[in-house]
Amino acid sequence: MKLSGAEAARFCAAPKPGVAGALIFGADAGQVAERRDQLLGKLLGPDAEAEMRLARLTGADLRADPAALDAALRAQGFFPGPRAVLVTQATDGLAPLIGAALAGAAAPEAFLLVTADALTGKSALRALFEGAKAAVAAPCYAEAPDARALAAMLAAAGARDPAPEALELLQALSQGMDRGALARLVEVLALYAREAEGALSAADVAACAPPFGEAAADAAIDAALDGATDVLRAQLARLAAQGGGGVALAIAAARHVRALHAVAAAGAQAGGALMRIQPPSRRDRAAAQARRWGAARLERALETLYEADAALRGGSNAPPAALLERALLRLANAAPR
Repeated sequence: MKLSGAEAARFCAAPKPGVAGALIFGADAGQVAERRDQLLGKLLGPDAEAEMRLARLTGADLRADPAALDAALRAQGFFPGPRAVLVTQATDGLAPLIGAALAGAAAPEAFLLVTADALTGKSALRALFEGAKAAVAAPCYAEAPDARALAAMLAAAGARDPAPEALELLQALSQGMDRGALARLVEVLALYAREAEGALSAADVAACAPPFGEAAADAAIDAALDGATDVLRAQLARLAAQGGGGVALAIAAARHVRALHAVAAAGAQAGGALMRIQPPSRRDRAAAQARRWGAARLERALETLYEADAALRGGSNAPPAALLERALLRLANAAPR
């Protein structure tokens, strides 16, 4: 069954009975992770991990052992209650295997949840879930949450009811963040203002907000690696307006690409390299970027960034902003689709 963006959000918040599986996909890995965790929480309750009612697999796991998915779906748990199998980093090449498993899945004892990066309309994985009677395809579209969604995020984190001006400021800040960074800000805000009295204020939000340059730098780097040239140009313009960019951004970009290279080079043993990526909310997106780029492309990306950094430090006559923009646009244009 094919869901619209609004229908997908409603399904993850209140899944319908009789659905045996779901595909959650989108370019914003943070938003995909948020919807994934929300849906699993609604399906399984808060103690699923401790009670071993949730099995986790990756696309790489299934390529190495195609029987793992069927075994996980058929496994008998030690604790009563619904079970689910989560498959992350899925690709179109796994559509036949996932389709066969989905055909034999029984809801709600063995719910099959699959997550993936952005998928085109011709995607075999997307077509599988859209065409299934007992499964749904739930897309995540990159858009800032509205005031109601922000209020719900604050409530879920245990924050006090926000004043209107606090919600207005938080919504403005969310325009420059992915969902992982926004979720991290909400968690920090809930902890910061937990002991205070009265409504959550705009001053509370301002005290917890990350420096604009940090959020915009992460967004610019992600946009370059994801091939989103329009988003990249907008983020670079915002950084320039705030006096950011230059050598600091080049260093941050190179550091992130080096971390991705370590993940890509580790292959099936990438867990340790991925755990070193901070903050943790960026790991899902970083894993997707490392998988798409691969070690060889990331090495070439590092060369591009090192050249830009050397020019910035070496007193080039070209404007620093132009040097960095050229380097990041080269990455965006080279980004695997």
